Amino acid sequence: ADKKRTMKAPLFILLVPALVLASCAKIDVFEKNVAIKDHAWKSDDKITVRFDIEDTLSRYNIYLVLRHTDAYNYNNMWLNLSTQAPGDSVHTTKLPVQLADNKKGWLGTGMDDIYEHRVRITASPLQFKKPGAYTFTLQQIMREDPLRHVLNAGVRVERSYGL
Repeated sequence: ADKKRTMKAPLFILLVPALVLASCAKIDVFEKNVAIKDHAWKSDDKITVRFDIEDTLSRYNIYLVLRHTDAYNYNNMWLNLSTQAPGDSVHTTKLPVQLADNKKGWLGTGMDDIYEHRVRITASPLQFKKPGAYTFTLQQIMREDPLRHVLNAGVRVERSYGL
């Protein structure tokens, strides 16, 4: 019995440091959300998110993250999404975001009167071509200005492990 106990002790001593080192591995998710002042998003208040990519071999899913109250007046939101890769010019596209439909109501997850939407920006995982700092800028382009009842907006980047 003592021999078995002494065999387990060295194994335990080796496993603990291995688990600690594994827990210190680089996190595969980046997310930054910016609070909207007074819950009224002005069209000239741009939200800029910067993140660094070192691994150009992996693929990433990019999400828009929006939080609003139940008092938000529309079932969608239109945004200008500007992206800039290291050393490149800025590319801007109009991004329609569906937030609700007539059958289901709000499509995001909700608690009390606050709803969060995590909407994938790209149809398939994206592979960044260059290492370095990437910039994503969000600007609301709705007719209502300021756009009321929007709590925050941001970007989430996740490493994709699927095909």
